Amino acid sequence: MHITVASALWFLPFVVPICFFVIFNDLREMKITNNTVLLLGAVFIVVGLVALPFDQYLWRLAQLAIVLVIGFVLNAAGTMGGGDAKFLAAAAPFVHQSDAVLVGQIFAACLLAAFVTQRFAKYSGLRRLAPDWINWDRGRLFPMGMALGGTLAMYLGLGAYFGV
Repeated sequence: MHITVASALWFLPFVVPICFFVIFNDLREMKITNNTVLLLGAVFIVVGLVALPFDQYLWRLAQLAIVLVIGFVLNAAGTMGGGDAKFLAAAAPFVHQSDAVLVGQIFAACLLAAFVTQRFAKYSGLRRLAPDWINWDRGRLFPMGMALGGTLAMYLGLGAYFGV
């Protein structure tokens, strides 16, 4: 891992609650709200000034813009939800550039775990615990916020433990 322990520790207490809210809200309403994405971006803008050297801070802001453009293209092509694209863009600055492949691997594991967990809950008695959640009745659509929020939280947690 190339993220520093110090920067991961700075970001972790602010980002993890947002990630949990994204997971919960995407399960409940199949939405990642603009306010949540803006809050995540604001956390980076404020905490990033303390957590990162200024040159890295600027490059990571550029990552946000690059991922946002890619996300808009994928959303326009119908391959990704708008909230998912915005969340990815807001999450991008928290990731060290050299950890991109690792984050992809964490995402793959989180996606598999989230999919299995959501489908198990959807088709079992657990569904009765939250019968009014929208994601149960959306056919093949999947609340990707489960995997996205889990990936960012896990990456920062691993960075706090295994970072440089």
